[in-house]
Order: sequence, then C-alpha cells, then structure tokens
Amino acid sequence: MENIPVFKFEDLKVYQKALDFVDLAYDVSKSFPQSELYNLTSQFKRAAVSIPLNIAEGAGDTNAQFNRFLEIASGSVKECVVCSTIARRQNFISEEKNLENRRKLAELSKMMSSFKRYLKK
Repeated sequence: MENIPVFKFEDLKVYQKALDFVDLAYDVSKSFPQSELYNLTSQFKRAAVSIPLNIAEGAGDTNAQFNRFLEIASGSVKECVVCSTIARRQNFISEEKNLENRRKLAELSKMMSSFKRYLKK
C-alpha cells in the first residue's frame, strides 16, 4: 500500500477538531427537513467545512497571515452557532443536540483563540 502524503496542518489538533465538527454538522443536518436542503442545511455544512479549510489554507504561511485565516475560521464557528440555534428554534434538532453543537464549537473557538495568541508571540 502506498504511503499517503501528510501535510503539516494535518497534525494540528485544532484542524482535527474542526474535521470532527464537520462530521457532526453533516450528521446533525440529516435531521433537517428536505425543504431546508438549499437553505439552512447548505449554510450549516458550508460554514462547518469553512473552518478546517481556513486552518489548512493559513497553515505554513506567515504567522500574521495564519492569524487572518484563523479569524475567518472563527467567523465560521459563529455562523455554525447561529445555524444550530435556528435549527433548535425550528425544532429540527433537540436542545441536547444544540448544546452538544455549542460545546464543540466553544471548544474549537477557545483552541483557535489560544493558537492566535501563540502566533502573535
């Protein structure tokens, strides 16, 4: 079997956690009604996917540029919070699922904030 190339950003814990959240967002959005396929479902998935994409894109660049991409990823975290809140308010997901989403997003947000502080040193 051929070795799979590994990129440095793939070793970042924040990147791994972001991928975990993408999995969660895809799973959660399966419970959304079909009528939301091109609305909330699409927005939630795109915002979730944007998080690891921006981490990957910023990694390996200058610290200042990486910080900028982490800021964009942080904005996507906030979008996911709003999508989860809307899904809860529309009864697409349970309060427990909303809280789980928010806990994972809060953890991601803290990790990115810590990483941004580290890059500024």
